[in-house]
Amino acid sequence: MTLFEAIILTIITASTPLLIAAIGELVVERAGVLNLGVEGMMVIGAAAGIAAAIATGSSTLGVLVAVLAGMALSLVFAALVLGLAANQVAAGLALAILGLGLSGVIGAPFVGVQRAGIGKIEVPLLSDIPFIGSVLFHQDPFVYASIALVVAVWWFLTKSRAGLVLRAVGENHAAAHALGYPVRRIRLLAILFGGGCAGLAGAYMSLVLTPFWSSGMTAGRGWIALAIVVFASWLPFRAMVGAYLFGALTILQLHAQSAGVPLPSQFLAALPYLITILVLVLIMRARRGGAAGPASLGVPFVPDR
Repeated sequence: MTLFEAIILTIITASTPLLIAAIGELVVERAGVLNLGVEGMMVIGAAAGIAAAIATGSSTLGVLVAVLAGMALSLVFAALVLGLAANQVAAGLALAILGLGLSGVIGAPFVGVQRAGIGKIEVPLLSDIPFIGSVLFHQDPFVYASIALVVAVWWFLTKSRAGLVLRAVGENHAAAHALGYPVRRIRLLAILFGGGCAGLAGAYMSLVLTPFWSSGMTAGRGWIALAIVVFASWLPFRAMVGAYLFGALTILQLHAQSAGVPLPSQFLAALPYLITILVLVLIMRARRGGAAGPASLGVPFVPDR
């Protein structure tokens, strides 16, 4: 394996959890809900997934439990912002803190316990093609699932009637309600989908990327997923580009450190986050301070008002 091939493979690995979490949050925000608790749902998925996988010996059950854990935490968020019309920013931040705390409790018995990771899918004959085979046809199931999610969400939002209704709810929930659409039910389903995606991204962290548990192993990836949604202008394929761009920055700074680049390691480690902030600032300046997101994003919906 050449160095370039190894770098490409590690970029794909680093980008996959970001893409899965960002796609889930993109659907949530297109429905008009801002969920800042992605980090908490990711880390609870990582803890629940590794705990279930070690306890049962089944990675499949670990992934399922991680998805359900993310959805369960998102259900708490939904109860606050849909049932009680709570402030979405405050509820999301509380969810992130709650997830970090619960994950520490769940994962405490499994700190340092390693297990075999999830194997890769090898496409016969095609996987033997130099470079292309290992990059495209010899990946773990999460990589293919993330790409399938991007295509499915794009089709859902642009080609299906249900996707059009969801976008209408995100743009003007009062008008959608007046037309008879169940705004809160649609938003609830979107929130659950986002929670499931965040839990799946967390499962990737603890079952594939680093097949063991350590507290805070998501390391801010949930916040980066939120930034990717804005970077992508709430479009699925742009979110894919953003996730791979940040993954590339993360991996390249590691190679820069190992190559002995004469810069402080702390600066190189912070560089991907600094570039993300810079890109977001440039995007907002290009939009002249406006947002291209859904018009009802972050606005509580109360049917009788």
